[in-house]
Amino acid sequence: MKVADNADHYARVHKDMEDACSFDQPLVVMNALATVVACYGLLSNSSAVVIGAMILAMLLGPISGAALALVEGDLALLRKASLAVGGGVAIVLATAIVIGFMHRDVPLTHQILERTSPNFFELMIALGGGAAGAYASISPRLSIAFVGVAIATALVPPLASCGLLLARGEFELAAGAFSLAFINIVAIQSAAAFVICASGIARGHWAKLLAPNLINVGILLVLFGALLINLRTLVGAALFEASITQGLRQELREYPGTFLADVRVSRGHEPDATLIRAVVRGPRELNAGDVGRLEDRLPRPSDGTPLQLRLRQIHTNVMTRNGPLFSAEDAGNGDR
Repeated sequence: MKVADNADHYARVHKDMEDACSFDQPLVVMNALATVVACYGLLSNSSAVVIGAMILAMLLGPISGAALALVEGDLALLRKASLAVGGGVAIVLATAIVIGFMHRDVPLTHQILERTSPNFFELMIALGGGAAGAYASISPRLSIAFVGVAIATALVPPLASCGLLLARGEFELAAGAFSLAFINIVAIQSAAAFVICASGIARGHWAKLLAPNLINVGILLVLFGALLINLRTLVGAALFEASITQGLRQELREYPGTFLADVRVSRGHEPDATLIRAVVRGPRELNAGDVGRLEDRLPRPSDGTPLQLRLRQIHTNVMTRNGPLFSAEDAGNGDR
């Protein structure tokens, strides 16, 4: 990695990082405004607005300052950076909670819900963004502005989602959103610390600088393991739901005019049961025997739990100028 190797440049980088750790009026105002724009982007389900809002956010500087403080063992700078990070997080949460109370009647959107489950990919994005942000901070040829926008997308949207969910009393989902933001903060700080050490910017003997990075490595390994397990669980659940959907569509071909409208897979009231909720539309009313046959032909859960199929039926006919395309009589004429 190439950086300017003169003392003046090192001193300037240090000063810039220290100045970015101030919990002052610009940090409060810009993070509050970024949250306002982000919240309305989340509520309107607009990814473009959510990303655009991050131009206003000021969170990268304090996190990079915390990384520098940890690497150098500068407790005074660490306290200053921690106050700025904590204050920025508090401002985002408070602003989002207020907006959430104002719009509790607005349905939860995909943009909000997709930020309630931390995963391995989010961790990798945060690591890449943190490394890019730290490199831009210490390089005289790069601007940190655009990198800061990219990193803010990993922090303000999940924090804003957390605040919106807290205002609705959705504490479990809010905890997931906050966990995502926390994991991203740790990942960004860790990546920034590695880059600072590798660049030679940090002051002190290499042995002194090694300990904080070993701690970061340990934390990251724990996060990697936990999120990889979570990713494997999510992928397995998605594949199982896809196999159930495909199986139901295949079996419903035996019932002319009947088609699958929706499928949901979840745990039933009994802890050792996998519940399949399906919605079907068609001219024929399926009876208990039909549901039993469908249930018996579906793929089994990998964990060995019994499968329960619950079918919600919506009676429909496809009408043409010559009459119904599929009537109840057509569906039950023995063509199965």
